[in-house]
Amino acid sequence: MNDPVALKQEILRLTREYARQVHANFRPAADPARQPWRQGTTIPYAGRVFTEDEVEAAVSSTLDFWLTLGSEGEAFQKELAAFLGVRHSLLVNSGSSANLIAISALTSPKLPAERRIQPGDEVITVAAGFPTTVAPIVQVGAVPVFIDANPITGNARCDQLEAAYSPGKTKAVMMAHALGNPFDLATTLAFCRKYKLWLVEDNCDALGCSYSMPRELAESLGFTENSPGLDEGPDRVIRWTGTWGDISTQSFYPPHHLTMGEGGAVNIVRDQKLKVIAESFRDWGRDCWCPSGIDNTCNKRFGWQLGELPEGYDHKYTYSHLGFNLKPLDPQAAIGRVQLQRLPEFIEARKQNWETLRRGLAAHEDVLEFALPTHATGWDPETGFSWDGTGCRSECSWFGFKLAVKAGAPFSRTDLARELDAHGIGNRMLFGGNLVRQPAFVQLRHDRPESMRLVGDLADSDVSMNNTLFLGTYPGLTGPMLQAEIGVIQKFCKL
Repeated sequence: MNDPVALKQEILRLTREYARQVHANFRPAADPARQPWRQGTTIPYAGRVFTEDEVEAAVSSTLDFWLTLGSEGEAFQKELAAFLGVRHSLLVNSGSSANLIAISALTSPKLPAERRIQPGDEVITVAAGFPTTVAPIVQVGAVPVFIDANPITGNARCDQLEAAYSPGKTKAVMMAHALGNPFDLATTLAFCRKYKLWLVEDNCDALGCSYSMPRELAESLGFTENSPGLDEGPDRVIRWTGTWGDISTQSFYPPHHLTMGEGGAVNIVRDQKLKVIAESFRDWGRDCWCPSGIDNTCNKRFGWQLGELPEGYDHKYTYSHLGFNLKPLDPQAAIGRVQLQRLPEFIEARKQNWETLRRGLAAHEDVLEFALPTHATGWDPETGFSWDGTGCRSECSWFGFKLAVKAGAPFSRTDLARELDAHGIGNRMLFGGNLVRQPAFVQLRHDRPESMRLVGDLADSDVSMNNTLFLGTYPGLTGPMLQAEIGVIQKFCKL
């Protein structure tokens, strides 16, 4: 075959056929071609969900062999930004790198001095969660200030924000939407507006979650428009999580709402200047904003004088930040573009899977305590969630099904986890539990007591650390798999 185009098409045809035959058990649960789950085999808490479309996209991009971030990456960045309704999305090689870039961007000397995060400045965060929400704060020389977490929502106790504030030192709030449950954005935004603080939303577990509030409240916080595809009527503003703060982050590791294998993104919500700064930190710290393989988009490549460099020094080799190289590969972006098209169905699947587990375990509220969305006050199998009087609402595309073993139950969280593990049912702790109890943070406090500050005793974060675990809600879970999980837990609770 001498025609390269025809040859590539034949390779891709065979690629699709191979993927159909080999990867049938990774298809979405609702896909009729999905390989049925067999009783007694493992049920992972999360995993890749894909078809031959993603495999073809990866192989096609690899055959073109650009490899580094290129046309697929540029397209995915625009498509993700359009889905969320943000100014820009920048792809990086992981969600952890996204958090590092987000907080690093706020240290830039290109920002106003009074808002720039400098060594010794403080960033308010939450004690319970994943360590790479917090580690970048320490890595840029700032001081994390830990507030407690609500064991029901898994999110920060935002009533402690004022106690955490230190005039002249606090510069930002950086917190995650825990397990796909938005934190109290109304309270947090009002606090940040009051003190002119940056808000960084770690949205790694929450792509496809939304938060709404009465229009009058939203407008007082500077929001008038809904996110694309969302509408709750003229009296409310509804937006995706990751679009309320100044910067947000995403992870595309396999357990997350969509996957590139490894990968993540930094979302610049409004401020164009933050895009240029974040991109610089991602791309070696360079001052030039030309895409890879393209020169002189500023039309003055040899016309700058920066730092103590000679006038006319090549702008492509001028560095205004101490940056990194944290780009993913273009084949990964090609996979991500296909996954992004599946995101609406993935969002709904996660909601439905959470609902199935909640209904199936409702009879065991005597020993198990279940999560509630932020602002919810209860759940009923007939009427759904009841809500507090703030007028704010959370719509969760759950990363996981969180439950806790109540005090006084005849078994512990660890007993339940061992039972699930014995039946091949994937489960996880609430990530790092109370992070200040983790060896790395204990050592940090020992070496440099001034390196962090705690608000209160963080007792509720300890409760989550000791009593909580979560099951999967990912869109690869079929009905029989969910019922098997429910059956094992029901039987264990009755022992």
